[in-house]
Amino acid sequence: MASPTPRSALSPENLGLLEAVARLGSMAAAARELGMVPSALTYRVRQIEDALDVLLFDRSARRAQLTPAGAELLRAGQYLLDELDAVAQRVKRVATGWEPQLTIAADAIISHATQFELCEAFYATGAPTRLKLRAETLSGTMEALQSGQADLALGVFAEISLPEIQTAPLGPLRFVYAVAPHHPLAAVEHPLCDDDLRHHRAVAVADSTVRGAGQTYNLLPGQEVLTVPTMRHKLEAQLRGMGGGFLPQPMAQPYITAGLLVVKTMAQRPNHTIRLAYAWRRPRSAADAGQALRWWLDQLQHPTTRAALLENHHLT
Repeated sequence: MASPTPRSALSPENLGLLEAVARLGSMAAAARELGMVPSALTYRVRQIEDALDVLLFDRSARRAQLTPAGAELLRAGQYLLDELDAVAQRVKRVATGWEPQLTIAADAIISHATQFELCEAFYATGAPTRLKLRAETLSGTMEALQSGQADLALGVFAEISLPEIQTAPLGPLRFVYAVAPHHPLAAVEHPLCDDDLRHHRAVAVADSTVRGAGQTYNLLPGQEVLTVPTMRHKLEAQLRGMGGGFLPQPMAQPYITAGLLVVKTMAQRPNHTIRLAYAWRRPRSAADAGQALRWWLDQLQHPTTRAALLENHHLT
């Protein structure tokens, strides 16, 4: 019979055997509890010690006392046993239709606070599914879904229609053109035209797509552009007076109210509203739709949840 390796020595059965010896204080007592011959138990303990190349019990005392190495093994071993129990429970629940992982891609205009509130509510159900959040922008949000890197996409353009993708309305989102009070355009009294904007830096959020050139909006030929990775970066850049641009009105409103941003009327490109949606891959059958995705889709059926995803932007 081959000698046990360190990995095989740390089997649940062996860890339980060591725990019994430590708890009862003697090999003989542990052997009686486990229904073993004392010599067989002693042999098993020595095999474990040989495999790990450590002494687990101090045999000089009347009771079988753990050495520091033995105490650490049992402490870590209990963690391993708890993890094995948790894995067994998770596998059992996954077998009932819960996905091992659900990945959600959210556009930069989606409320972080509401996303995390939904995550907290999901975890409170005790679901075994792991959640993964992806931050995307513009066409990158739908691309993550199409490429299989996400299971649910929040904040895609409502007009997108693909045979393998199902969409539902998230809601309208109004954008306003805003600059800092100390920005030169803040003092212009007439509605801003393209000639006014062309001479000032625009702040734009980069498209997170990895295919093609991506999308750009409201940029003029020859205009200097500061490109940032997220809508939060865009907001901060405009608060600092580093440029102007369109911002989601719910995100900008606290700063507008506080006098930190000034909304400008546009002559040629009026403040506008876009319609957004959420999207997911069509399951091949009702049985293929996982429980975790169903839970999220159920939450998104509530108008208050959809509105919060677009409007719930806190001051930071």
